[in-house]
Amino acid sequence: MKPVTVKHLVDRFSLEVLTGHDQLHRTIPKTRAHRPGLEFTGYFNFFPQEHVQLLGRKEITYLHTLSEHERNLHIGNIVKYHPPCFVVTRNQEGLKYLLKYCEEEGIPLLRTPAPTTKFQELVDVYLGKALAQEISVHGVCVNVSGIGILLRGKSGVGKSETAHTLIRRGHRLVADDIVVLKKISPETLLGTHNEKTKEFLALRSIGLINVSRLYGRKAFQEETRIVLDIELTKWQDDTLNNDLELEPKFTEYMDIRIPHIEIQLQPGRDVAGLVEAAANNWYLKQQGYSAAEDFMKRIQSDLG
Repeated sequence: MKPVTVKHLVDRFSLEVLTGHDQLHRTIPKTRAHRPGLEFTGYFNFFPQEHVQLLGRKEITYLHTLSEHERNLHIGNIVKYHPPCFVVTRNQEGLKYLLKYCEEEGIPLLRTPAPTTKFQELVDVYLGKALAQEISVHGVCVNVSGIGILLRGKSGVGKSETAHTLIRRGHRLVADDIVVLKKISPETLLGTHNEKTKEFLALRSIGLINVSRLYGRKAFQEETRIVLDIELTKWQDDTLNNDLELEPKFTEYMDIRIPHIEIQLQPGRDVAGLVEAAANNWYLKQQGYSAAEDFMKRIQSDLG
């Protein structure tokens, strides 16, 4: 996980820097922005001082109703905790008292024209991803009909070639070779690229291709939620299961269990088609449908 600075926030959301230009290197260690409310009344027992402090119309309007002495007292108390930065929304003005204390304490004061609630949602999502626990794995990440899949296997087994076939069928590449996995929540695993490999796919005998340039922008996707872990392996006789429904297997990444499937490779086998089938079958199971159960019901109905 790379550190997130106030400068990153400024660049990401095109924020206006009112003061603290030389303090944009300050780090933001916590996700979620905080709107100070109780702190303006002097209650600081649970003040999340390491969070971005967001001042919307409600907060600024309240401060304007106070006397100069009260306003200076409340703002002075908050800035002493040295939060990473303050962000004023809706391009609100009349901020001389904020400028004064932020300049004295070396805290960046930023401003945006965006509405408070909308901006808070965007910041929370951005920081949630940027500060998420992450690991890098060797493989290929694709989005098949809206379903995020991690393709794994030994080098040269055909992961990139399978991804290329899927792209030609209208699906999307997320990352090739190095897949960055981010733990967004206890149940959510996000797959993305490492910037350097963005849009690139390495094909043996062909070389490096840019899928967006070759097949259009729809061939690439920045990130996707990983819901299937598919391992491509070499063909082994008499090892394929032909049961009506296989016993579920899982792979764990940062304590998140992802359904695992093994697909064996053989000349002439439509591996990309099997990946599509696995993705669509996973989706049907999420809707409560089981082909095996449906089949058994038909058998029992005939017997009855």
